[in-house]
Amino acid sequence: MKLKLTSIIPLTVALSTASAAYADKWSDMFPHIKNTGDIPGECSYESMSKKDYSGQKLTINTHAVPVMGEPTALHAEQFSKLTGAEVDVIHTPAGDLYSKAMVPFQAGQAPYDIVFGFSNFIRDWMQYLEPVPAKYVEMRQMKDVTQSHIDVASWDGQMIQYPIDGDRHYLKYRKDVIDNPEYQAKYKAETGKELRVPQTWKEYAEIASFFNGWDWDNDGELEYGSAEVMKKDDLMYAAFYSRSVAYSKNPRTPGGFFFDLETMEPLINGPGFVEALTDWVEATKYVPPGGINFGLGDEINSFGGGQTLFSFSWDDAFVAAMEDGSPIKNKVGAAPLPGSDRVWNRVSGAWEETYNQAPYIVWGWAAAVAKKSKNHEMAFDYLCFFANDANHQADIAIGRFGVNPFKKSDFVPEIYVERQGWDEQIAKEYSETLIEMEEKSTNRVFPLRVPGVFQFNSALATGAAKALAGQLSPQEALDEVADQWRKITKRIGADTIREAYAVGVALEDNLK
Repeated sequence: MKLKLTSIIPLTVALSTASAAYADKWSDMFPHIKNTGDIPGECSYESMSKKDYSGQKLTINTHAVPVMGEPTALHAEQFSKLTGAEVDVIHTPAGDLYSKAMVPFQAGQAPYDIVFGFSNFIRDWMQYLEPVPAKYVEMRQMKDVTQSHIDVASWDGQMIQYPIDGDRHYLKYRKDVIDNPEYQAKYKAETGKELRVPQTWKEYAEIASFFNGWDWDNDGELEYGSAEVMKKDDLMYAAFYSRSVAYSKNPRTPGGFFFDLETMEPLINGPGFVEALTDWVEATKYVPPGGINFGLGDEINSFGGGQTLFSFSWDDAFVAAMEDGSPIKNKVGAAPLPGSDRVWNRVSGAWEETYNQAPYIVWGWAAAVAKKSKNHEMAFDYLCFFANDANHQADIAIGRFGVNPFKKSDFVPEIYVERQGWDEQIAKEYSETLIEMEEKSTNRVFPLRVPGVFQFNSALATGAAKALAGQLSPQEALDEVADQWRKITKRIGADTIREAYAVGVALEDNLK
């Protein structure tokens, strides 16, 4: 995918100019959009105010507060005030989102009009979902969605999920520490090495360990090396994959990262993955107290609140750090995930002693309308309103919301400088880091999107958690995971899984 930045800037300027006429009318009533006002469009505040859904009820199942659950509820309240609809929002923990929808789906029931979940649920859920109608696909705001996130929301060219979020994992770091001449000299004197943004996971560990457990920002409290999602049932599998790509995604061995596409043999217990898990076990020594039980919300609060030097996962922790009122606003930086000095070659069965780096494009949150819902138009109007330009630009400025860039206009540094008060250099680094993954990465990994994906990721999380807790060695833990993956594959059918897996492999191998 190629983004044409020259076409994005005029769009941003136009949106900024157009919003002025609407700001007084709608931002006074809905302070959430005070920085933009309403932005004209098919699903704007003005447009939604002309809808009449009085006497109708919309039921939504979404994630627990705050990540995605809070904006779902906020936009439901706004939607209700604008249209007269009754909107019932149900909040569900991450580990239960899949089954909360899948169980009634399989029973032929539709207790929810809209279901929020992870985009990699699409293959299991899609037969129960209503495809996005053409009138929404053809709207102007949809034209601003990047091609990769159109692909995320689609299957076989048909849009199944409504784009509301765009996710990828990258490195966040304390710029005021890494760029500090005093600390650079101290690190050099004590380690003989340069203090810099880590280029490898080994370097990440060395720097995080050095800055673990002392008050390096002089706030009277101890700081730590890294905040990471290590809690078993709270997206920790994604954190593990981010640590694994550098060691296991070899650009010279196409044909699968999670499985060998031809044989459907799991690769999860190969030397590259074992090396990553070994690193992760070591990381338990430089996370904050209780960090081994950190879920996504904890990671956001820890790094975003100034407790740690590093973090890697979604945008949320970075955005939280850059919010007004944050003690570390304009003190953080963004960079690609660390790489490694060697990468496993599964064809030759040997390590290649060469630098390797690969982004993990974690497609993230998705929302869709149940096929058996009796409120299709109202449900799609809600999702369109959720993602309208005014709400989106406000949402991506709030770290705990979990709404991250997925529109072409999101990659323009000026919008963060002008509307959110970001330092120009930080906004530039942030935008460049994100667009590099969207536009230029050729050695990359996308989430597993196959039948049984929840089972595969749950098995991985269980095994990794045993290694982090010291119950099994990394090799033993991943051997156990591989065995579980074989059983899941046999139960579902290797050919069935291969057919779906081939779609993701084609994207990773740049065949699409």
